[in-house]
Amino acid sequence: MSKQAEFAVILKMNPMFADLGADELQRISGLCHTEQLGVGEMLFQKGDPGDALYGVRRGQIRIETGASDGSRLTLNFMGPGDLFGEVAVLDGQSRTADAAAGEPSELFVLRREDFLAFLEREPKVAIKIIMLLCQRIRWQSERMEESVLQPLPVRLARRLCALSDDFGSEVHISQEQLGIFVGAARESVNRQLQLWRKDGILDLQRGRILLQNMTKLTAVARND
Repeated sequence: MSKQAEFAVILKMNPMFADLGADELQRISGLCHTEQLGVGEMLFQKGDPGDALYGVRRGQIRIETGASDGSRLTLNFMGPGDLFGEVAVLDGQSRTADAAAGEPSELFVLRREDFLAFLEREPKVAIKIIMLLCQRIRWQSERMEESVLQPLPVRLARRLCALSDDFGSEVHISQEQLGIFVGAARESVNRQLQLWRKDGILDLQRGRILLQNMTKLTAVARND
């Protein structure tokens, strides 16, 4: 399969493009090129121009920002098949967070000027984008609700389930990063993970969490 065909598959899996026909997807994917990043290499920084939409072909991209105490706050992880940069590529404003490679990565890149020219010709794509942005707002509201109302085990289980959807049963993330993600101290995260380890829900290795019983973890995430 060619790289353009791979990008078309990624586009088809995304809500923004799911209703487009094969010809439309092929024309969009024909506008892309690829870019490679090494571990820790920055894709863009907060304040950089929003000039492209990205799709992850392989690897992992961390979306991060700086916290008030000087630490790094991980907002999201992007893995193979994920698209990101939708907001900046639409409004042309500066990036609102940093993006760095968590491992060697290859990205599909769709430049803003090419994408906007296509949107002018295909208004139904613009409607799908509006729907996607509404979904993002709902997602942000749910995360805020979790941080205020849900206990740590539920927040932690939901985050691990979400990471599992993207990266499978072997999640490469430190306990400190996971704590930042769910708004909890590393010590609290470690205590909960150790309890789940004893229950056979997961196993812990250096920089990795091996998810072994998704049925139990999903039950915790649902707060059953």
